[in-house]
Amino acid sequence: MLQITKMFFRVSLLRSVGLILAASLSILSVLPAHAEDTSQASDNSAQILQAFNRQHRDAEHAKSITDKDKQRIMFLLGVVLITLVLITGGLGIAMGLYGKPVFVAHMVFAGLSITLAIVHAIVGLVWFYPF
Repeated sequence: MLQITKMFFRVSLLRSVGLILAASLSILSVLPAHAEDTSQASDNSAQILQAFNRQHRDAEHAKSITDKDKQRIMFLLGVVLITLVLITGGLGIAMGLYGKPVFVAHMVFAGLSITLAIVHAIVGLVWFYPF
């Protein structure tokens, strides 16, 4: 039994060394050819990436809004916001001083005013914060 274990261990050890040797030789023969291929592929991929970046920059430049247009949009948002605030104030005065039943309208315009004020602040921060 001892001889069978030694022989089995010796055969399995020789087999594993042979497999490791064959695998390492096959890897060594493939690596130089693969490395030469990747240098050409990296040049091509760099050119492709540059073309995509150039195309992306052109598309982003075409979609960009000028500062003058941004200021115009912010001005229009401000005009609408002031109008909504004045309407809300007028409805509140009509309800408080004159006893008119305009509570629902007052609350609707107050909600619109708050919403537009938040939108106006966010757009202003996003567009003009870095100055």
